[in-house]
Amino acid sequence: MVASQEVSTADNPAEPQRQRKRRTKEERLQQASKGLQVHVLGLSIHHAQVEVREKLAIPEDDWNLASAEICSTGDVAEAAVLSTCNRFEVYYAATDAREATARVTQYLSQRAGLPVSMLRKNLFMLSGEDATWHALRVSGGLDSLVVGEGQILAQVKSCFMHSKEEDGSGGKVLSRLLNQAVIGGKRVRSETGISKGSVSISSAAAELSEKRSLRDLNLPFSEARLAVVGAGKMTRLLITHLASKKLEKITIVNRSVERPQELQKQFPDIDIEIKLMDDLWDVVGRSDIVYVATSSTDYVIDEALMNENGLAGGRPLMLVDISVPRNVGEDCNLVPNVKAYNVDDLKAVVAKNTAMRQKEMIEAEILLREESATFSAWRESLSAIPTINNLQEKANGVRQEELEKCTRKLVQNGNMTDREMEAVEHLSRRIVNKLLHGPIKHLRKYDDVDQQQSAIKDLNDMFQLEDPENKGRGRSGRSNRKK
Repeated sequence: MVASQEVSTADNPAEPQRQRKRRTKEERLQQASKGLQVHVLGLSIHHAQVEVREKLAIPEDDWNLASAEICSTGDVAEAAVLSTCNRFEVYYAATDAREATARVTQYLSQRAGLPVSMLRKNLFMLSGEDATWHALRVSGGLDSLVVGEGQILAQVKSCFMHSKEEDGSGGKVLSRLLNQAVIGGKRVRSETGISKGSVSISSAAAELSEKRSLRDLNLPFSEARLAVVGAGKMTRLLITHLASKKLEKITIVNRSVERPQELQKQFPDIDIEIKLMDDLWDVVGRSDIVYVATSSTDYVIDEALMNENGLAGGRPLMLVDISVPRNVGEDCNLVPNVKAYNVDDLKAVVAKNTAMRQKEMIEAEILLREESATFSAWRESLSAIPTINNLQEKANGVRQEELEKCTRKLVQNGNMTDREMEAVEHLSRRIVNKLLHGPIKHLRKYDDVDQQQSAIKDLNDMFQLEDPENKGRGRSGRSNRKK
């Protein structure tokens, strides 16, 4: 049906100029997309330490600004940024992989303030089907620190939505890839049991503190006084998991009271005390475990601040930092009786959960392979677009030529009214639509690349179509083919 609509408007003198321009732009985008290859380059918790990842972290509101800057030199045609607490990744599409990768690496180096040579030691880079597979595994939660965690799907969806925005740089190929990843991630969560149990950084933090409480604090977790700095999504998830461990009371320290008050409504069975940042050190001083989860780019707690506020050498204290960039300085471990953990310390805690999910991971990968094949088939189908356009162009050229011969004679004899002329025009377009529907449907049905290329060659020979690669080269191109 799509093909028929395209044919019916081609070369139609009555077609509005604006519609013709829109069609031409879409054809140019399709043609340009044909030569684009997908890549991903970045850092993750599997490849880089948190002190490197935090240098590249970008707030979600700035993802499109970053992707636009990456594309600004023209070496990268499409780009989308994904920045989370565990990863920083740039998905990009380009015709020249070397130039595009050099551009992305240069951008990351400048943003992180690190030499390219040092940055490359922490980077991973994947291309083509490997990049597609990576995007699907990320969205499905298979590449996460906590296998099956649910937050990453929402983050990939946000990446996809930003890429389609007016100031986004996703383009045709990249937006399609990210959308396929979101579809795959949803299937994994609905068709497997991979998301059951502790499946987020916040849940791992709760589990870590519970396991280490007796060793670090000489205190059962059930008796520990808890506090959390920040009141965003991570805090909400944290309280959810702490509630499953019989949490009864917690103190939230935040810059404003609105979000903590929302959490009070969401968790009516928990006694939530709200404090502002001015009371931070008073709260830290009377707490046993403090979770830190803010969007600050600076340390909220470090050795100097603890000494300054008289907390050095006091009662045992556990600090659990689940922020990236980090909010708790590593030097807090130098303070007597203080034990500080960050997201990298959660790896050992989640190893058991990963082992328990091996069966679900295998099932998830089977589903993701299907989505990968779907994207690859769509990607390869772009190679048929030039032939379809040429076929439509030639058919409409013949239609117009024969119609003009016929109508010229009829008009001269005065045998045709304007209404009758319009009916003949409409009839000729319908005939072309019906004749082309079969060949175009035949060309689009192949999932196998070799079969599709063979079908393209057959159609080119059958209808004596001009080779898309030689189109526009003038008579020399045509004469060479005849020879």
